[in-house]
Amino acid sequence: MTQDAPATELNHAPVDRETMGRNDPPAAPDLATLGSLSTEQRNPATADIDAVDTVTMLETINDQDALVAGAVRAEIPSIAAAIDAIANRMRQGGRLVSIGAGTSGRLGVLDASECPPTFNTPPDLVVGLIAGGDRALRHPIEAVEDRPGEGAAALDAIGLTPDDSVIGIAASGRTPYVLGAIDRAKQIGALTIGLSTTTNSQLSKAVDIAITPVVGPEVITGSTRLKSGTAQKLVLNMISTGVMIRLGKTYGNLMVDVQPTNAKLRRRAVAIVRDAADIDEAQAESLLAQAGNDVKAAIVMGRLGIDPETARERLDAASGILRDALGERQ
Repeated sequence: MTQDAPATELNHAPVDRETMGRNDPPAAPDLATLGSLSTEQRNPATADIDAVDTVTMLETINDQDALVAGAVRAEIPSIAAAIDAIANRMRQGGRLVSIGAGTSGRLGVLDASECPPTFNTPPDLVVGLIAGGDRALRHPIEAVEDRPGEGAAALDAIGLTPDDSVIGIAASGRTPYVLGAIDRAKQIGALTIGLSTTTNSQLSKAVDIAITPVVGPEVITGSTRLKSGTAQKLVLNMISTGVMIRLGKTYGNLMVDVQPTNAKLRRRAVAIVRDAADIDEAQAESLLAQAGNDVKAAIVMGRLGIDPETARERLDAASGILRDALGERQ
C-alpha cells in the first residue's frame, strides 16, 4: 500500500447535487475494452439456460454462484490489508466511503446503511454514494456513470479528508464515475481501495489496495448484478464487519454495541448480556436497566461486580473495547 499523499487544498463549499458534474463531458466508452472483460463473455455452462426445466435452470445458477466464495477467498490478503488500514484511519477520526454506479453503488449504500443499527455507528461514519443520488437506488439513472466529474463532486460534497477511506466499486473496473472519485480521493490523500471482478483494470491500477475476485462470465451475459454483485456483497460484508470487530464493536461474535430500540433488539440485548456475563435472564434485564441500556456497561457490571459509573470508566479507559475493559487481554 502506498504512503499517504499530502492533502490537496479543495473548496468544500456546499455543492448543488442537481448540477454537480454536468459541465464535465461524458467519458468516451471504450467498447473494445469492455468486450474483452471476463464479465462480458458468454458462459458456456448457461448457453441453453432458457431451454431447460426450471429445476435444472436453478441448479445451474446455483452451481455458478458456488464459484463466487472461492474467488473471494483468494482475495483475503488484500481484504485484510484494507480492513487494517481502514480501522487505523477510523481511530484517527476517518470515515469509510463506498462509491459506485448501478448495482455496485446500491450494494455500497446497503452496506453503509446497515452499520448504524448493527454496530451503533454514527450515520456519517460509513457512507454509501451512488451515481445519480438516492433516486438511483430505485430508478435507473445510467448516464451519470459516464461522468468522472460527478464522482469527484460527490466526494467534495461530503468534505472528504485525508483520514477517510474510499472504496470504489465497479465490476468492470472501468466506470468513469468511480475512476473520477478515486482520482479525487488520491488528490486529497485519502486511502483508496478498488473492488472489481476483473483483472488488470483501470480501477485496480489506480488504487492503493485492489480487491479483485474474478468470478468469470455471468449466468446471463453481462448481467453483473449476479455473480459480480454477489462477490461485491461478500467483500463489503467482510470489510465493514472486520473493521467493526477491529474497533471493538463485538465481543467474540456478540454485537455488544447494539442499541435496544425496539422489542426484538431489546430481547437481543438481554441475551447478549446474559451470555457474555454468564448470568440468568432476569439478572441481565436488571443490569441492562441499571446501565441505561448500555450493553457493554451491563456486561462489565455483571462480570466484575461493579456499579455503572465504574463500568463506564473502565470502558472509557479501554477505548470502548470490552475485552480490554474486562482485563482479558495481556
